[in-house]
Amino acid sequence: MNANSKKPRLDRVRRQALQLLGTTAFSWSLAGQYARAETPAAVAGPEQLRIGYQKSAVNLVILKQQGVLEKRFAGTKVSWLEFPAGPQLLEALAAGSLDFGLTGDSPPVFAQAAGRDLLYVGAEPPKPESSAILVPSDSPLRTLADLKGRRVALQKGSSAHYLLVRALDKAGLAWNEIQPVYLAPADARAAFERKSVDAWAIWDPFYAATELAIRPRVLANGEGLSGNASFYLAARGLVERHPQVLRALFDELTRADRLAQSARQEAVALVAGFSGLDAAVVSRFIARRPSSPVGLLAAQTVVDQQRVADAFFRLGLIPRQVQVADIVWRPSAAEYARLAEPAAARPSSAL
Repeated sequence: MNANSKKPRLDRVRRQALQLLGTTAFSWSLAGQYARAETPAAVAGPEQLRIGYQKSAVNLVILKQQGVLEKRFAGTKVSWLEFPAGPQLLEALAAGSLDFGLTGDSPPVFAQAAGRDLLYVGAEPPKPESSAILVPSDSPLRTLADLKGRRVALQKGSSAHYLLVRALDKAGLAWNEIQPVYLAPADARAAFERKSVDAWAIWDPFYAATELAIRPRVLANGEGLSGNASFYLAARGLVERHPQVLRALFDELTRADRLAQSARQEAVALVAGFSGLDAAVVSRFIARRPSSPVGLLAAQTVVDQQRVADAFFRLGLIPRQVQVADIVWRPSAAEYARLAEPAAARPSSAL
């Protein structure tokens, strides 16, 4: 598709975003909301920083659109690469094509089991309402137990994969009692609309887009099944040589999240204008996204993630048992605090 053919669609999205903002429009712009009394100190970074993201990565999208990181990291070329799902993103990270990225809970487990060299470095809080198992509105399926023998579409190794594992467990069904159909989100939606699958396990924004377009029924969401936590992962070289970059990233991501919470309409307009998604879709998925500050993995988060890994191993869905804690970046509190200091005040050994 050429640039001219994309223009009407982009114009439509921009109009929707402006309508959403109403008469205030951009009178108090997102850039203005992001302004701070003090400009944070520039951080010495690597020559390049390649960041992987998905359309649902609200905090990262805000930073990308505002050009915040390009200003924060002195002498660093920041590149942004979009992926349809976490497994593809982590393949690129493991292959050396990325330095940093955000995924759901399952992709890192599959990557670790496959021997990929990467590290958990940060996390956002769980978002259980942001993923669901959908069925057509006229489907005879009414309970999770009704999935027995049915064809269920999902992205293999995604957060929706774990949601489906937990849903079957709750229903007393074994994994081999359904027919998993492994499809990327776009292909899964097409199969779902054709009714060539009976159900679809999916996450936002694909979930929200399908809700608004074809009104499916929600058989279950993540409440009581899967926390649907989000994790930031990084290449080992970035962690070992530039930990101060990670601290600065987390600080900026958390500021972006505060903006998403306090200036919701502006955040919706920004994400819609960037992603090409309808503003109504963006509004739907951001509305069920809780406050998502970014920080190091807490001990309980590691425990919860180990449960994800153990579940996949018990079902034979990963080739070996893994210990999540083995690939978690855990600087001490003092070390982490020191990484926020200006370079001139930080001992050179900290770099």
